[in-house]
Amino acid sequence: MLAIAVIWVLVVQQPDILISADGHNVAVRGKDGWLHLMRTSKDAFLIKEWLAGDADPKQAGDAALSEGVSCDQAGCVVEMANGALVALAGRPDALAEDCERARLIVTTRQVPPDCRAVSVDQRRLRQQGALALWRTPNGFDLQAARAKAAIRPWSSATSDDAELRPSL
Repeated sequence: MLAIAVIWVLVVQQPDILISADGHNVAVRGKDGWLHLMRTSKDAFLIKEWLAGDADPKQAGDAALSEGVSCDQAGCVVEMANGALVALAGRPDALAEDCERARLIVTTRQVPPDCRAVSVDQRRLRQQGALALWRTPNGFDLQAARAKAAIRPWSSATSDDAELRPSL
């Protein structure tokens, strides 16, 4: 069993980005291989679960989780391992700049139709819930909490987009 567990750990690729169902917490794997956290709410349980799933010994309130994250009144931005930016846009006025600079935008607002960045907006979060994303050459592969085949009494099935691509 131990050998199988070791092989499993070495073979399974951890997500590059984790997004909470409400879009207020985003964890991005940085150049150091660890998750860096952008958040507009304090969900210690969620963060604790993300860290445990990533075999990260840090605690939910650890200041090291926000290293490399730059935030202001409009939102936050952090670099992925490949140097591309991920933005958590809190205000509509942040979206214009984020659409130009970021590779991925997470927001609870409506993204402009001419935005060049891949976006996870309120509609997608409402339909699919929490998301795990893996970088690909053309965008991101994703795994949604509410997959297409998942029909539950408390949440209906939804369209299951298996990948995210830029809108342009």
